[in-house]
Formats: sequence, structure tokens, C-alpha cells
Amino acid sequence: MRGVPEVTARRALLSVSDRTGLENLARGLSAAGVQLISTGGTARALRAAGLEVTDVSEVTGHPEIMGGRVKTLHPRVHGGILARSGHEGDAADMAANDIEPIDIVVVNLYPFEDAAAKPGLSRADVVEEIDIGGPAMVRASAKNHDRVVIVTDPSQYEGVLAEIRAEGWVGEETRRTLAAVAFRTTAAYDTAIAAWMGGEEAFPERFTVSFRKELECSYGENPHQRGAYYSQVGAPQHLLGGVTMLHGKPLSYNNLLDVDAGRGLVAEFDDPCVVIVKHNNPCGVSLGTDLASAYDRAKACDPVSAFGGVYAVNRTVDLALAERLSQMFVEVLWAPAYDPDALEVLTAKPNVRLLETGGERTRPGNPGEPVYRRVLGGVLVQDADVGHEGRDTMQVVTTRAPTEGEWTDLVFAWKVAKHVKSNAIVFARDGATVGIGAGQMSRVDSVRIATSKAAENELPIQGSAMASDAFFPFPDAPEMAIAGGATAIAHPGGSIRDDEVVAAVNALGAAMVTTGRRHFRH
Repeated sequence: MRGVPEVTARRALLSVSDRTGLENLARGLSAAGVQLISTGGTARALRAAGLEVTDVSEVTGHPEIMGGRVKTLHPRVHGGILARSGHEGDAADMAANDIEPIDIVVVNLYPFEDAAAKPGLSRADVVEEIDIGGPAMVRASAKNHDRVVIVTDPSQYEGVLAEIRAEGWVGEETRRTLAAVAFRTTAAYDTAIAAWMGGEEAFPERFTVSFRKELECSYGENPHQRGAYYSQVGAPQHLLGGVTMLHGKPLSYNNLLDVDAGRGLVAEFDDPCVVIVKHNNPCGVSLGTDLASAYDRAKACDPVSAFGGVYAVNRTVDLALAERLSQMFVEVLWAPAYDPDALEVLTAKPNVRLLETGGERTRPGNPGEPVYRRVLGGVLVQDADVGHEGRDTMQVVTTRAPTEGEWTDLVFAWKVAKHVKSNAIVFARDGATVGIGAGQMSRVDSVRIATSKAAENELPIQGSAMASDAFFPFPDAPEMAIAGGATAIAHPGGSIRDDEVVAAVNALGAAMVTTGRRHFRH
């Protein structure tokens, strides 16, 4: 019994909003000879279960006031928690003020996040769900974990009881672990409140976020790396903005990255769309009259890379698409919903991971949330790259304007390029990608890869539109694209050599538009 304080009696204070497992915990503590002290509704629930409970008002000698706002904020509570074992001054103060030690504190906080997310709840009602006494007791107990056991979650109850039964009390290592969890709990709670309170400052002096573990991955990007998925505290939904897994093996770290990439791209389009992602880049994207026709053309863009890819669609999966996918090795399929006969076909494969959003569209839940990226010693924070750039935002800069067909493909290619790693080049024709060059150090290399892919897959690059995520510093990439078959080009513009680039495109008889916005993805 390492670190067991020398006491002759034990007392536990229980004050919880979530009463899951409360009765079993209280019975276990009582059976171990621990006196139960409690507040308000928690005390009533314990008495209803036939347990003997002392009201906290008996301990403090003062009734709960202000509708329960003030009940545990009292020296006989906090003195009982904060008194140090073996400290002569603390012992003298306790004796002088009739304070008895409290050895276990079981507290979970008012459900502020639930209240903040509840539609129609007034601001005053949400404010009432900001717990004051609870965090104070949690922090006091965690500070004094050398003597006090702080329990903040029902998932901890069985472990604490098991240790008390086996060892007579809770050991030092467990108390320290519980204290660390307690401080993380109050930090997350305050972060959620601060986020709800809001403010006009986009990048405040102190930037705090909190995340809750939802999924432990078998490993990270590689088998020697550990990995897990956390949802942001305060978000109304959990896995990837509200996803249900219907079938398949557990999601991996890389699956989650690729699903997120596919989700963001497929949400750009209103027409039936299929996106195939490989290593966080789209290897095929197509619109169609239905998902089956869109799938055929998306796969045709790069059938080799489509094998073992992550697929995202923006319509309910029907039997025609399911039958096509059943002939492929598919890692993950993200969709709003599935027809029953489609689900029957797809679940015949035990390993394919089927995700459902539960709606007819796959729009991200909060597309404007900040983007975080960890770097050595800190984190980079930026606005999400959101917003629509259509034909009405683009400027024709060449002598020849795009034809109606070219315009349609330029806008399509531009939307896809936004989701391709830089340097990004996308060739498109008739609402489908025919060549993609991604992640190259040179924009010319990206053009070369995209055109060679199109030729390799015998796709109709002649008469296609090409989009580039950033401007062309020289005419070489546009000249190569036009030689490969592109007849219209979209790029942000803004190079000091824009005039040279435009002149080169004019000389070759192609059309070019500028978008005024860059879409780097590092």
C-alpha cells in the first residue's frame, strides 16, 4: 500500500451530473467503509438507491444558496480536500475550524457542451451550465493528489474500486494519473467555454483548443509510429464531422487522411460526382448523369492508382455503382447513404470500410474551422481554404475567350486543382479529369506527369482545359500543356512575367483566364 495516508476514517464527496455507474461506485465505497457526502440531486439519487448519505450542507453548516450556485465553495469542503497529510500547520487549522479530511472526490462537470450545442437554448440558460464549484473541487483534489483521489469520469470507477478492494486504498501512481486526467478535464472544459464565448479576434494572444480521443489507430503513417484520431471538443459531431462506419476493418490513420481529402473535394460539386483518392491526392474525379457513369470516367483517369484507393461520392450508393466497386480493391467508401441492395453487394467483401454520413449530401459540418499544422516547437494556424470561385470570378486575359465547353471544364479543373498537392496541374475534359500532376517541385514536371498519364491511359487530352493552383513564372508550362492538347488554361495570375505567359498562349491560339486566388497545398 505505497503512499497510503495515515487516516482512521475515509470520506468521499460525490457530486456528478452524469450518474452512469454512480450507484455501483457508491456501494463499493460504502462497503469499503468510506463515508459518503453528496450534494443536491446526487444525494437524492443515492438515498433512492438505499444508501446512507451526508448532505454537504451538514458538513459546511450552511444551506445551498442561489439555486445551487453556492454549495461546495466552503472552507470545510476545500479545507478537507486541500489539507496536506503530515503537515502540522494544516492539522492545526483543521482542528481550529472543525474541518475533517475528504479523501475521495468524485465530480463530473455540468454538461456545458451539450447545452451550448442545443438549438433554441437562451444565452442565459447556457451560462447557467458553466460549472464553478465542480472545477474548483477537481483542481483542488488534483493539486493535493498526494493524499486525495480525484475521479472525474465514470470509466474510472471500476479501476478505483478494484484497487481499493485489492490494496486497501488507491496507490500513488494511480492518484497521479487521475490528477493529470483531472487537469486535462478542466482545461478542456474552460477551452469549450472560451470558444463558445467567442470574440472578434481571429488569432488571439493565447490560442487554446482541446480534443477528445475517439479512435486509437493500429499505427500511424507507418507501422513504427503510433496514431490516434481525436475530435475537437465542442464540435457537435465526432468522427470526421459525423460519420457512421457500417462495415469493414477499423479505419487506419492513412484512411482518415484520405477520407478527409475525398470529402472536401466531392463537396465542391452539385452534380453526381465520384472522387478517388490515393496518398492524399485525387487520382480521378468525374461528374456524371449518375454515380456509375461518373465512376467509370474517374477510374479511367488512373486505373492503376485507383486500385486500393479511397472513394468519396455525393449521392446514395446504388446497385450499379456497388457492382462496379465490388470488382475493385477499395480501401474506403464514403457516401451519404446506401441502397439496401448496394449494401448487400458491398458487404460481401469483409474488409472494405463503408462510411455513411446519414444525409443526401456530404458537405463538411464546419468548413470554416481553422486549420492546424504541427511544427517543431509549436503549431501553425490558418483559415480554411474555403469559398467558391466560378466563372463569374475569372478574368479572360487572352485574345481568344474560352468556348462554353471550355468554360465548363476550366471551372471543373480549377475546383479539383484546389485539392491537389502543390505544384498542382489538372487536365479535364467533359467534366472528368484526364491527367493530374501532383506534389512536384517544378510546375513543368507536374505538366509533364499529367500529360504522360493521359497518354498512358489513352485519354482524350486534345481539347482539354488545364488548371494550375498557382501562377506560371515562365511560359514553359503553358506551352507544354498546349502542345499536349490543352486549349484553355486557368491559373491565379500575379507573376511578374504574366505578360510573357499571355503572349505565348496567344501565339498558340489557346484561351487563358486568371482566377485571382492561389490554392497552394503543402
